[in-house]
Order: sequence, then structure tokens, then C-alpha cells
Amino acid sequence: MYAIMKMFANGARRLLKPACVSRFWRRNDGAAAVEFALVVLPFLALMFAIIQTALVFFAQQTLETVTANTARQVLTGQAQNAGYSQTTFKQLVCNQFVVALFNCITGLSVDVRTYTSFGSIDSTLPPYQNGTFTTVYQPGNPGDIVVVRLLYAWPMFVNLLGDDIANFGNNSRLLIATAAFRNEPYTPTGP
Repeated sequence: MYAIMKMFANGARRLLKPACVSRFWRRNDGAAAVEFALVVLPFLALMFAIIQTALVFFAQQTLETVTANTARQVLTGQAQNAGYSQTTFKQLVCNQFVVALFNCITGLSVDVRTYTSFGSIDSTLPPYQNGTFTTVYQPGNPGDIVVVRLLYAWPMFVNLLGDDIANFGNNSRLLIATAAFRNEPYTPTGP
């Protein structure tokens, strides 16, 4: 028994010698794999967050451009003279999207309202019920003040910043584009 304990003590002493320990620390086989494993998840999460944020900014800019373009139809009286309904105007808006980023059928809400003065414009959102906004279509007459708003709930897939990015229900970001103007003095046609 004494021989076994002596042999065990000698083996332990050899393992704890500085040469053995320093040899262990000098070995770096697999160090790159371990470092990569530690860094890859935060790196990928950051990359997805950057790409997603860029897509949100791109979608917001696209929505702003489409709002300006379609509001021009109301501003000049073309929408009123053509007799557009809310569905027809929404289809006009959807046709403006060159890039297929938006789900026009269920995700996009188009709100066109007429006001008596710029001071009376209501900046609150239309009522939101059962997953959609309750919107109206009032393009107005010549000289009327009109506000065209497009609302879209953009889905967020990576939400690292919490409610700073996803500001709407179901982990999405509400994108709003608005155009406020006074209708031009166009010549109405029709009844």
C-alpha cells in the first residue's frame, strides 16, 4: 500500500511541476475554435440587428415616398375626379411599392381625412381594433385641408433593444408616413 501511495504522490508531483503546467498553457490547439464559439453568437445577433434596423429605415423611407406620390393624386384632384373609393385608393398605394417588402392586403392601412384648418388636424392614431386600424377615406374638395396617412406594422425578428425598436404589438414596429396639404383649386368633374 505504501508503494502505491508513493507512486501516486510522485505522479502528482510531476503533474504540478512548472514545466508540465507551462507546457499545458503553451498548447493552443483548438484555441481559435473556442474563441470563435464564444464570439459567433453575439456577432450574428449584432449583424441581424443591424440588417433589421437598416430594413426598418428603408421601409420607412419607402413608405414616405409612396405617401408623397399617392397624396399628389388627392392634392391635384385626380383621385376625386376618377371617383376613387377607399379600396381603389389603397390599390393605388399598393401599386406604388416597387419592392415587395410590404403586405398590402393585411398589413397596410390607408387613412385620408379632411379638416377645416391646419390647427384642427388630429395627430392621434385612428382606433386600432381586431388587428387593424379603423380608417376613413375623405379626399375633400378643392381648397380643403387633407391629411393622408399610411400605417404599417413592420415585423421585428431580432429584438435586442426591447421596446426601443419594437414599439407596437406582436413584436413589430409601427411605421407611419403622413402628408398634410391643402387641395389645389382643381375643376371637379362628375356629379
